[in-house]
Amino acid sequence: MTYENILVENKGLTAWITINRPSQLNALNKNTIAELRQALESANNDAGIGVVILTGSGEKSFVAGADIKEFADFSVEEGRSLAKKGQELLFDYIENMSKPVIAAVNGFALGGGLELAMACHIRIASDNAKVGLPEVSLGVIPGYGGTQRLTQLVGKGKASEMVFTAGMITAEEALKWGLVNNVCPLAELYEKAEKLASKILANSGTAISSAIRAINAQADKTKNGFQAEIEEFGNCFGTADFKEGTTAFIEKRKPNFR
Repeated sequence: MTYENILVENKGLTAWITINRPSQLNALNKNTIAELRQALESANNDAGIGVVILTGSGEKSFVAGADIKEFADFSVEEGRSLAKKGQELLFDYIENMSKPVIAAVNGFALGGGLELAMACHIRIASDNAKVGLPEVSLGVIPGYGGTQRLTQLVGKGKASEMVFTAGMITAEEALKWGLVNNVCPLAELYEKAEKLASKILANSGTAISSAIRAINAQADKTKNGFQAEIEEFGNCFGTADFKEGTTAFIEKRKPNFR
């Protein structure tokens, strides 16, 4: 399928999705969010895809934020609708996908860009990356889950500091605070992402889907995370991957997962 604002390329079992609006530093607008959802949903439903890598085009920016021109004149209700629809359509969808999504953060990840990266399951960043939530400098707050996911990742104090000051932090600072999993030179970023994807793909896809649901339950106040883990653990026993994995272990060979 042809997209206007993103590029999609399947490399083996990995889907690469690139936000491609370089003249706007890959800023998110309504159409880009819709296209991302469509591409991610396609990857999630494709039995031939096991991991998704999400990145931005060029060397300056992952996503520099939302397209402010689209909502500068919105009313209170329109603002609430914007946040609600965006969260449901894209950000919550990524977090709850059955396949891991890796954010390869190549440069600026600001506002909606950082929120997009935080919705992914794993984040790696180039050493030139800078991240932040500058929304309060515009008289608004993060609306795509930023206040919630940032607090989960770095704690209330650091999240409050980042949001209240509207400041940016470097990739190394983000690593220190657990906001990203790894930092590497920009020239090595995509290779690093591919190696990480390869390690994930060596394991059971059904077990990883169960792990995603169990991990996400920890942050869901409507769920008991320990009970969710018990349920998902038990469900694994009914899968072909469990039979293959345990049989391979007993036979002292590598498992051949579907």
